[in-house]
Amino acid sequence: MSLPSLAAARAVHDRCFTFDAHIDTPTASLLRTGWDFGARHAFAGDGTQCDLPRMRDGGVDALMFAVYTGQAARSPAGLAMAHDAARRCFDQTHATLGAHAAECGLALTAADGPRLKAEGRRALYLSIENAYALGRDVGHVGEFHRLGVRMLGLTHMLNNDVADASTDPRGAEWGGLSPFGREVVTECNRLGIVLDASHASDDALRGLLEHSRAPVVLSHSDCRAVCDHPRNIGDDLLRALAAAGGVICINALAISMVNAPANRRTQALAEVLVRHCHALPTPEMRAAEDRDCEAVCKVYPNPAVTLDDLVRHIEHAVAVAGIDHVGIGCDLDGGGGMFPGLRDVADFPLITHALLARGWDEANLVKLWGGNTLRVLREVQGA
Repeated sequence: MSLPSLAAARAVHDRCFTFDAHIDTPTASLLRTGWDFGARHAFAGDGTQCDLPRMRDGGVDALMFAVYTGQAARSPAGLAMAHDAARRCFDQTHATLGAHAAECGLALTAADGPRLKAEGRRALYLSIENAYALGRDVGHVGEFHRLGVRMLGLTHMLNNDVADASTDPRGAEWGGLSPFGREVVTECNRLGIVLDASHASDDALRGLLEHSRAPVVLSHSDCRAVCDHPRNIGDDLLRALAAAGGVICINALAISMVNAPANRRTQALAEVLVRHCHALPTPEMRAAEDRDCEAVCKVYPNPAVTLDDLVRHIEHAVAVAGIDHVGIGCDLDGGGGMFPGLRDVADFPLITHALLARGWDEANLVKLWGGNTLRVLREVQGA
């Protein structure tokens, strides 16, 4: 079999509806003073991995823009500040979309993504990463839905009032979902919001599969059989996710792609977060937390990875769950990528090229790149 050329791979790539299910651009870039989503930036220059010019370069049709809320005190004051911070990020994201309406648009339904592509525009869906931003008020689910949220991630690295995280060094608090978490699941099902268990514990995912009336996703997760990391999913749960109609979107986070037994990066970062999580989420507290996290990353750098490692997770997930239950969620602008072959969204065609070289056909690439994620969104929204 002759290897496909990059030009041939790009032609296949452009015929797919390419949809990455998790990118942290709203928090990582859009909140920067003077940063322009419509201008070309470079990873080597400012560390960012996504803007409209690079989306065009990478043939990227749709992204799930994640509004991430870092965790701090779970007191009424802390929860209120986190909720307000998420609102400000959504406001800035909407302002950015408005400023570039000729080139991109807010997508609210599964049909909106292909429609925007047909119009020559990029589709941007909105999600929340870390339900800490909900506080303890299930009414906030509806509030965020009105702001355009169509996916909700249960946790980040620490337990919250909705569910247990996979990496909280203090262990389980709820044994999976909390009673409030089950209310959140019911409300998300009612409103048509996709539930996302990336970062959540195994028991939280089990609880989600038990209580959700609609398929759920892992928006940026890898396979534990390939890399034994606590936030990755084991084969038994992967089969259960697929049996319930769900999708795992494969992550490009180095520490979750290859085994690095001596690397305590994730554990040490979680320990930093625990030290700071009782304070109010003030700018001073966030700055101190960032300094501590930077120190950890210097001591425990990311392991070296390649595009082949990403392909290994994709193909393992397909072998276990089936081609109808695997997608892409690289976690760019949130720690993902940053290795040769995947520096930013402009490199996405290289994933297609690598898979074509492995014998993938176009029909399966269509499913992987967006078809499966759109199918879950359609089912969740009842359309």
